[in-house]
Amino acid sequence: MLPHWNENRLTAKLGIDYPVIQGPLGGLSSQKLTAAVSNFGGLGSFAAHSLTPGAIKDVIAEIRSLTSKPFAMNLWVSMEDEGARTSDENAFNRSLAPLVGDFAALGGPRPTYKPYLPKRFEDQARVLLDANVPAFSFIYGIPPQEILEECRAKGVVTIGAATTPDEAAALQEAGVDAIAASGFEAGGHRGSFLRAPEDSLIGTFSLVPQIADMVNVPVIAAGGIADARGVIAALALGAEAVQMGTAFLACEESGASLLHRQALRGKKAGHTALTKGFTGRLARAIHNRVMEDLNRNQTEILPYPLQRELVRNLAIAAEAAGRADLVPMWAGQSANLSTCTDVLAFLTSLVEQVSEIAGPIIQWSAARREKQILK
Repeated sequence: MLPHWNENRLTAKLGIDYPVIQGPLGGLSSQKLTAAVSNFGGLGSFAAHSLTPGAIKDVIAEIRSLTSKPFAMNLWVSMEDEGARTSDENAFNRSLAPLVGDFAALGGPRPTYKPYLPKRFEDQARVLLDANVPAFSFIYGIPPQEILEECRAKGVVTIGAATTPDEAAALQEAGVDAIAASGFEAGGHRGSFLRAPEDSLIGTFSLVPQIADMVNVPVIAAGGIADARGVIAALALGAEAVQMGTAFLACEESGASLLHRQALRGKKAGHTALTKGFTGRLARAIHNRVMEDLNRNQTEILPYPLQRELVRNLAIAAEAAGRADLVPMWAGQSANLSTCTDVLAFLTSLVEQVSEIAGPIIQWSAARREKQILK
């Protein structure tokens, strides 16, 4: 008998009711949002790559106080770019120069150079393993084999992000449990690790079927999915779940600022673009004036995460002043389709709509996938 649209290998492995994963939303995560998605029956996620091990431990404890359901913690395997440890005060001042006028206009203090204090992925991952989190998702590479082996021994479900078929093949070879096929429509960072992000820009609905035909682990479609139509299309193309990030940002439960949520709700996110200017790594956000300034050819960008810290100073002051033109606002290309203001209402409506439409389409896809697995 063919399964219902919400029943497959991945939902069974994760112990969730619906194949809907909330994107980790790096820097904009909230324990409340993570728990709300998990409590509904999806998989809530929390991005912890910028946190110290002690802070990660506290976040996990708070999420567990809000939900008894499965959730995922997300880390970046690659924590810094080349040159981060040797970048000096002169480089800092050159990268600050395009923003000096903005800091002055906001009336806040100009940031000053501070030596880089690195964080180690292995130290962060140790916290997740010691806490025995239900799921561990990651981008920008593949964790060391000993970490993946410990995840398997402890029953921690591993989800690696791929932006190309080659990356998916490498993740499967490493033994991950599921692969998030991340198309270039997605908001936030491009987690490429085999080639430069600029050379790995494949659309979600081109990437998903290529990866689904190549690997034998469940595939999660990520990027540009904002409503029931996107969910159905992704599942029909061979995905066993969808990951939605921007769709959740406008919700009251998200960690996005009021300015950010208003931009999404007011349909002011129709023009997104890719930039390295906000963090030092290629990422998609709403096009605004500060992005234009930082995308100019002569602008010097610090290595990640130094550029992120510099621009974060501007964002904090700009948010306080209500200056949306000076705030990095992460968003995917389908941001104007987002209707979420309340997580429960959004997910209830999404599941109802998919259930009404899915039927034969999803059953056909499930049957095709089963045949492929048996080959």
